[in-house]
This record gives sequence, C-alpha cells and structure tokens, in this order.
Amino acid sequence: ENFDNYPIDTSRIKNVIEVLAKDAGWGKKLPAGYGIGIAAHRSFCTYVATVVIVSSQKDKIKIEKVFYAVDAGKVINPDRARSQMEGAAIFSTSLAYYGEITAKDGIVEQSNFHDYEMARIGQVPDIHVNILKSDKPPAGIGEPGVPPFAPALCNAIFDATGKRYRRLPLKQYGII
Repeated sequence: ENFDNYPIDTSRIKNVIEVLAKDAGWGKKLPAGYGIGIAAHRSFCTYVATVVIVSSQKDKIKIEKVFYAVDAGKVINPDRARSQMEGAAIFSTSLAYYGEITAKDGIVEQSNFHDYEMARIGQVPDIHVNILKSDKPPAGIGEPGVPPFAPALCNAIFDATGKRYRRLPLKQYGII
C-alpha cells in the first residue's frame, strides 16, 4: 500500500465499527442459541468492519446474517461495491467452512468442484452492506470484505456456544 498517498487513518476504522454496530444492532439481546461476532481491518486502503450472527442447534452452526460497513473512499459505482461485499461474504463462508487444499505424495488431491467443497445456496446468509460516503481517494473494493469475515464468524460461534475454534476449516469440528 502507498502510505504517502493513503496514510492509515484510525478515525476511519473507528467510524466503520461504529456505523456497523448500529446497523447490526450490536448490544441488543439475541435469542437463546444465537451469537454475534465482530472484526474490522484495513486492506487495499479500504476500511471494513464485519458482523456475523449465527445460530446453534444440536451442535450445528448456521450463519444467519452478515453486516458490512465499508469506507473505500469515493465509490464510483455503489451497486458494484455492494455486490463485491456480498460476494466476499459467500466466498468467505466457503473458506471458513471448507477451505482446505490437501496433498498426497506431493500432488494436490482436489482437482475441481466435485472434490473441493464450497458453500451451497442454502448456506448463504442474509447480507447487509453499508457503503459509507466519503470524499477520500478511491480505494480497493474486491478483496477487503474477506479478511474480517472468519474472525467475526468465530467470535459469533464463541458467543453462541462458548467454544473457541482457532483453526479453519470449521468442517473438521463437525459443526457445519
């Protein structure tokens, strides 16, 4: 990243967290068996905060809702930016649940979608995206929605179950 033209601005990360907390209803009591988690970061000069809400029934986790607040500077096409964040939530669900490449005798075992699991349509959560208006220079919008997702998800699982999962993919624990 070019820190001369895009210096780190902690007020922007604070702002996305505050906006997100309001959007997601942070602090409101959730039903029994539900949990909420949050994570935030900066990448590609974009500030992103993510909240994930999960439910837990019979030791199985379901992602119910995902919220994003995004400060990517001046956004030229908000609809495209929103779709990138929606895609990030779906891609991140696949990575957190199943994202694993294995090798045997030095050869990758997965070759295509038949043996590399991905999230199915029934696992796609309700996704809410808030693209913040900004007069800052335009920044990246393709990847920044991915990194905070898994930490927010794992925090939500902990909130719902009291169990910490620190290694991905989550399928190894039998909770998906």
